[in-house]
Amino acid sequence: MHICMIAEGSYPYVTGGVSSWIHSLITNLPEHEFTIYAIGAQEKQRGQFKYKLPPNIREVKETFLDAYLREDGEWGHRFRLTTRQREALFSLLGGGKHIDWPELFQLLRTEKFKAAADFLMSKDYFDVLVELCRDKYEQVPFTEMFWTVRSMVLPLLISIRQDIPEADLYHSASTGYAGVIGALAKHTRRKPYLVTEHGIYSREREEEIIKAGWVKGYFKDLWIEYFYRLSECAYDAADEVITLFNRNREIEIELGCAPDKIRIIPNGVNLAQYDAIANAPANPDGTIRLGAIVRVVPIKDIKTMIHSFALVKREIPNAELYIMGPSEEDEAYLTECRRLVEALQLEDVIFTGEVQVSEYMPKLDIILLSSISEGMPLAVLEAMACAKPCVTTDVGSCRELLEGVDDEFGHAGYIVPVMHYDHMAAAIVRLCKNEKLRADMGRNGLARARKLYSRELFIERYRDTYSRYEGGFLWQASASSSESYSANKA
Repeated sequence: MHICMIAEGSYPYVTGGVSSWIHSLITNLPEHEFTIYAIGAQEKQRGQFKYKLPPNIREVKETFLDAYLREDGEWGHRFRLTTRQREALFSLLGGGKHIDWPELFQLLRTEKFKAAADFLMSKDYFDVLVELCRDKYEQVPFTEMFWTVRSMVLPLLISIRQDIPEADLYHSASTGYAGVIGALAKHTRRKPYLVTEHGIYSREREEEIIKAGWVKGYFKDLWIEYFYRLSECAYDAADEVITLFNRNREIEIELGCAPDKIRIIPNGVNLAQYDAIANAPANPDGTIRLGAIVRVVPIKDIKTMIHSFALVKREIPNAELYIMGPSEEDEAYLTECRRLVEALQLEDVIFTGEVQVSEYMPKLDIILLSSISEGMPLAVLEAMACAKPCVTTDVGSCRELLEGVDDEFGHAGYIVPVMHYDHMAAAIVRLCKNEKLRADMGRNGLARARKLYSRELFIERYRDTYSRYEGGFLWQASASSSESYSANKA
């Protein structure tokens, strides 16, 4: 079967997280062919792959969200929108509760205009935006509103006008732009569509926008609601919504996803790869080495980790902190983190850059994660496979991984509140001072991983999922779902 995997902001441009998940899935399903529909942030990423592509990847189609910076349009055209098209556009911009996505797809893929920017400079679009401002944003300067909304929707419009590769099945690794492309593929190709949601995309964008300095206060709600609408598109169109743990399922239902669409398939880890590490003795030199396997980006909240380490050093002077992961994604944030280390006059904080995790794991005593948002972090699964205790924030599936859900295994680490570096420091110190506790929690995590989170179990569940769509099986169900999707939006 030929599967189109739609990846936004991940594979094959960055390592870890969702990218590792995609690479592992494709590599371990050699009986299927894949096309990667890669949605990158910036054109400069083109061809800059961080992975050696497996032989069962047929091609990589690349598209970039900053394409709108290079697209010019002509002012003043009139395209004579139908009532339904006008209503769909009005809803996309925030004026209505539900978006008729099939109608919007048809409008935005029309050959009536040469470029998406032409449409956003048309009299039709101008009229809809004026109506929106009168209804909801009367106090906002119209010029600011015009350019803000243009920058918000133009990347989406350009994405919708891209060609969709042919495939037997479409599978997006998130909602958001990737989810809209998956819904578009289902609408235009009339083939089944699956979405796997690791973290809750719309919630993650909300957290970023609330903190963002580049979004003015009165536009924050506009941006947040926009990303919720993108996720709603994927939920409505998908034949199945796969998530990693039960709390995610509950949130998806709260956001409007039909409960009967949702299945839970946890991530898995290659336990055999870490056998030797799990059975290695503790560090003989008495140094306590803390490690974070993490991208150096704001959503991972490296600054909270650094602040917590400053408190740890007061009680555990022989502690070291290794921050292991790529840093080129947000160099400004890396600089801020380094300056924080200097301001706190901290020693023994090592930014390693991207490394082979298996080479560093034997040296580490405790694994840290201070993220603001997560799905089911691979770093925690790898720590469990290595029998290393963890201290993590209470995000995603971390509590489920470390404390279990009514299973026979004990705790594999500590859970602390998000952005509370004092709580994180206290948990780390507790583990640093008790070698037996570290060993016990490490063994608990390894036992839980063996029973519930092996790579073999993860792959087999996806193999079974794909097989149910192979050879046209479930085609009628998918076709019916597509017809229902269009009808419900009418």
